[in-house]
Amino acid sequence: MKRYNVQIILAVALAILAYLAQEEIIGKYALSVLMFMGINVILSTSLNLVNGYMGEFSCGHAGFMAVGAYVSSVLGVMLFAKDKVFGPALLDPSLSIWVFPLIVIIGGIAAALAGLLVAIPSFKTRGDYLAIITIAANYIVISVVENIDTIGGARGFMGMKSVVKAMGKTIDMPWMPIWVFIFTILSVWIIRRFISSTFGKGVPAINQDEIAAEIMSVNTNKMKMVAFMLSSGLAGVAGALFAYILGYVNPGSFTILKSTEVLVMVYLGGMGSLSGSVLSAILFTLLLEALRPLQIIKWVVVPFLLILLMQFRPEGIMGNRELPDFFPRLKRFYAFKD
Repeated sequence: MKRYNVQIILAVALAILAYLAQEEIIGKYALSVLMFMGINVILSTSLNLVNGYMGEFSCGHAGFMAVGAYVSSVLGVMLFAKDKVFGPALLDPSLSIWVFPLIVIIGGIAAALAGLLVAIPSFKTRGDYLAIITIAANYIVISVVENIDTIGGARGFMGMKSVVKAMGKTIDMPWMPIWVFIFTILSVWIIRRFISSTFGKGVPAINQDEIAAEIMSVNTNKMKMVAFMLSSGLAGVAGALFAYILGYVNPGSFTILKSTEVLVMVYLGGMGSLSGSVLSAILFTLLLEALRPLQIIKWVVVPFLLILLMQFRPEGIMGNRELPDFFPRLKRFYAFKD
């Protein structure tokens, strides 16, 4: 029975969330904050895979988020919503509940393929040079999107609310909070599983000493490709969920400023700490909401906090440690049993 404790806890948490959202005990504002919190957890943990565990320096995570957002949005609207550009829906809207997870995953796959833009150049570059490449990749994605009129160009793309409403009409449930919860837990589980695997241990080996890792038979090029594509793919999943929560996306949502937000979360939580990334994403989301009345001034406060963090606690909240290092009783939740 102990083996399934985590699954039971998560199932109960999902049921409680669905009930509170369905009965509107949680207000729409609080619910939206919780959903954005989940998206930030996915973004923070996925970037930490590259910047923390592997020791690379990627600065264009929002570009891959944009790929996932647009691919999943266009696909969903084409399949389940009547649109001026794409015409009538190709499938019965009642099927949207069952197809929606696949749409999100396809957005993630598209972002993973776009991650090759970064993975291949990373074979021969590191540090500042790789950071420049990832920033360039971010601008490339945004520029491409802005120049495709079919998906709205710089004006943006909408219609995803019709897909969400179709799910609600088929079965009356708060579907977006449910999907965000499921994909957030799934993303953290995948990263944890990958890092803990025999194959995935090559990622921190590259961080420690890439030459030594190669000598010890680690295929560093393959490892970098897998890590970058997994990181980018999960960013695409976050982008897909982000698009359907808002019901509207435009290139301005995925600029270098968004990538900076994700970097702040990674460094705030601690490099190479999955628990730290989750914790920092939650705290950072709450901080942004608390600073919302300051409007543009918050982008003075947030970088200033990052400067203070680098000065007084450069290792972040958790450093490279996990929760069981502080609370040993949690180790049984982290142990994987076959």
